[in-house]
Amino acid sequence: MHIAVVGTGYVGLVTGACFAEFGVDVTCVDVDAEKIARLNEGQITIYEPGLEQLVTKNAQAARLRFTTDLASAVQQTLVIFLAVGTPPKEDGSADLTYLEAAARQIARAMNGYKVIVTKSTVPVGTGARVRRIIEEHQPQALNFAVVSNPEFLREGAAIDDFMRPDRVVIGTSDGEAAEIMRDLYRPLYLIETPFVITTIEAAELIKYAANAFLATKISFINEIANLCERVGADVHDVARAIGMDNRIGRKFLHPGPGFGGSCFPKDTHALAHIAREYGCEPLLVSAVIEVNERQRRLMVEKIERLVGELAGKEIAVLGLSFKPKTDDMREAPSVAIIRALIERGARVRAYDPVAMAAARHILPDIAYAPDEYTAVAGADALVFVTEWNQFRALDMERIRGLLRQPKVADLRNIYEPDAMRALGFEYVGVGR
Repeated sequence: MHIAVVGTGYVGLVTGACFAEFGVDVTCVDVDAEKIARLNEGQITIYEPGLEQLVTKNAQAARLRFTTDLASAVQQTLVIFLAVGTPPKEDGSADLTYLEAAARQIARAMNGYKVIVTKSTVPVGTGARVRRIIEEHQPQALNFAVVSNPEFLREGAAIDDFMRPDRVVIGTSDGEAAEIMRDLYRPLYLIETPFVITTIEAAELIKYAANAFLATKISFINEIANLCERVGADVHDVARAIGMDNRIGRKFLHPGPGFGGSCFPKDTHALAHIAREYGCEPLLVSAVIEVNERQRRLMVEKIERLVGELAGKEIAVLGLSFKPKTDDMREAPSVAIIRALIERGARVRAYDPVAMAAARHILPDIAYAPDEYTAVAGADALVFVTEWNQFRALDMERIRGLLRQPKVADLRNIYEPDAMRALGFEYVGVGR
């Protein structure tokens, strides 16, 4: 089978590379000529562990190619995935400008039956909208199907998530299209991956509901962590115990500075907007968003209580990306926290193993260090914001010697409070 993937961002590039690894003939399309040129030269435009090797391998095998020629890609393929960006508007709703533009171009290029698959995260009703756009812009009436096939890729683990997913969701009312999608995902039948075949509307809502539920777990445990600090409990004990209940589960019960990234903030706002459009007041989702925003403010207050007056103080920050194993700075808690520290007169010196190049565009007014120890040298406090593995076993005696004051705000609970205090640190975590 020959497929096209429109959009070579995070979702599009991972999707194209992984289908190529399955043996599918894949053409990835993007309007950004510079990005396509770089991909054709073997330069990966995003950071994702294992992706560069996968792209290189399949490009060399001629199963994966990159082009700006959407019309040619459409005419040569049966299935066309839409993996373009759907960024949030000011009101929280998804901006479908890129998706609609791609649908119009596909319509004009169609030369036979096509399956148009929405991979981007889109609001309920987008499938019907794509169908109308294609019908209106076809030079001649040709049969086609529209499918919703949401992605559930975690940054830092995207390849494994694609190759060994918890489920594959296919939303369509077209029986032929459903069978084509089953055939495309046939390699996953060998590992008994569950398939959910449903309506387009349900498939569109599933992605938002999944992300909102996970975001809810994060905001919930952050509220419990804040209560633990007041009552003298350890949130790790609470999280471990409730996570043993199979109805709750252990995952996403890790307190910290709040969720960020390209999905949870955008999707919770979009789901709230969708609910209001349909006359449903999203009380729970709205509270999740509010708790997450408050959590970042509470982290700044925590640092300020530890350090005292922030004006003129040097703060070392370790970790900038919204989570480990990615350079994604979108809605990263570090951004809000660092900006608040600067507003209070602090100077910030930061280090991140991967995300500093991306961070410089967002946080140009801070200093960047070449490693953890240089970041800490002479600082009045150390703040852990992202739990990169290489931060888990630092030489803390050396850190103590480098700090001007032995103060640590561990916003990811990487270290044990008693052990840190035994080393002479004034230490605060989250919920401990």
